[in-house]
Amino acid sequence: MFLKSSTLTFTDNSKDANENVAFVYSKHNEAYLESAKANGCTNFIKSSELKTYFDFSTIQIIGITGTNGKTTTAAAIYSILLDLGYKVGLQGTRGFFINDERVEEYSLTTPVQLGNFAHIQACIDQGCQFFVMEVSSHAIEQNRIEGLEFALKIHTNITRDHLDYHKTIEEYIAVKNSFFADQSKKLINKDDKIVRYNVQNGFAYSLDEPSTYKVQAYSFKHGMQVMLQHFEQTAHFESSMMGIFNVYNLTAAVSAVHILTQKSLQDVCDMVENFAGVSGRMQTVSENPLVIIDFAHTPDGMKKVLESFAHKEIICVFGAGGDRDKEKRPLMGHMADLYAKTIIVTSDNPRFEDPDLIIEDILTGIKNRDKTIVEINRKIAIKKAIELSCDKSVVLVLGKGDEESQIIYDQKLPFSDKNVIEEILNKS
Repeated sequence: MFLKSSTLTFTDNSKDANENVAFVYSKHNEAYLESAKANGCTNFIKSSELKTYFDFSTIQIIGITGTNGKTTTAAAIYSILLDLGYKVGLQGTRGFFINDERVEEYSLTTPVQLGNFAHIQACIDQGCQFFVMEVSSHAIEQNRIEGLEFALKIHTNITRDHLDYHKTIEEYIAVKNSFFADQSKKLINKDDKIVRYNVQNGFAYSLDEPSTYKVQAYSFKHGMQVMLQHFEQTAHFESSMMGIFNVYNLTAAVSAVHILTQKSLQDVCDMVENFAGVSGRMQTVSENPLVIIDFAHTPDGMKKVLESFAHKEIICVFGAGGDRDKEKRPLMGHMADLYAKTIIVTSDNPRFEDPDLIIEDILTGIKNRDKTIVEINRKIAIKKAIELSCDKSVVLVLGKGDEESQIIYDQKLPFSDKNVIEEILNKS
């Protein structure tokens, strides 16, 4: 890709580098320096020096990392800031947005360094005061966020994920925690026992442990009602969203905006009800029968969704991605076994793996096979779940959220859980 400053054009692809385009190199692409030279490139910039060609002093960068909750927390911060009258950019799993307009479609959770710089510069050009970004563990480990100075770093939680890449849970935890090792301002979920951070310039939010922003009470009736305490101050917010994990997400968002803007806490809280949530995250597709889709694709993510409906007879439809952490599959099966009345194990994104073998891995974590149905065809699995539903039940279709394709081998075939559910209900 190309990135332009007031004086230079940059690329990190040696094939695009030439006498007019500088080559930005790091440990990931320095092997291609000779290739760039062969193309006529004479200007070579270390990735650590790229920031000297840009002035990001007029914008506050907010970075959110964690296993679950990044997308919802980032989107909530973006929504609240916009409603408070600020100009804001948002970058993450759902794409790139500036001032309530989608500029780019879905991409990596966190782009490469040049992509981050290009997006931030585009936001500055549009007069944005804030840039909200999701920060993945891959981005931290690969140093894609090099050169960025964060006005606030936010931690949601750390649980098991991406062990296909990080290999061990210890490595994954260490990478996540490294994001909070410096002296920049940070907002930490105090209820997470795994997180380690530099306490300097630290703020915290919680439901259980003492913290800077402490949830004193919450209830779920037609959504959620939350009472929040900040030292001697109290404030409250309401939302149509469900789930204890969304109490955490929204509390993190409110706390972040309060820290960064110094608006009154209640003024910030008043903006929460305008945020309806993120497509594919705890999204109600049908009220009758009650059918909900969610992106939960880890044991902890599933637990948080499933326990939110402990008062219902849960029919859970899920699978697991191929070419990813195999050890989490039985753990996901175990979570479904703990909470669901009926389990339908199906295909997710099998990629280059045999979906039957992925399902076998999941089944090893399920003790009660009598309540378990195996249906490899995801569309038929969802149909069976809806047919089994009644007034007391909730159908939870987990794993893909608002994804619009199913990855089989190297092909992305059109598939949307939401569209499939609506099609089935319209025919019934």
